Amino acid sequence: MRDKIREVVLDYVIKEYMEDQDEEITYDTALISGGFIDSFSMVSLKVFLETKYQIKLPDDKATPEAFDTVENITDLVIEFLDKK
Repeated sequence: MRDKIREVVLDYVIKEYMEDQDEEITYDTALISGGFIDSFSMVSLKVFLETKYQIKLPDDKATPEAFDTVENITDLVIEFLDKK
């Protein structure tokens, strides 16, 4: 399950935010602190994840640190999938 979620998140980030970038991103690329994703993009990613996985990510958990890498985002999604 973890690998599938990571792939979904990585694909979404690449399609939505990296289209005009030449740099390749990985599961550990710093997305927010690296300047690839801004706060508006983070909100749209949060909405995507909540819709895709039928979960609710509380605002206090949806921090820039939690959304800074695909790996961190995957951890967050799994945490809330386990609470369903």
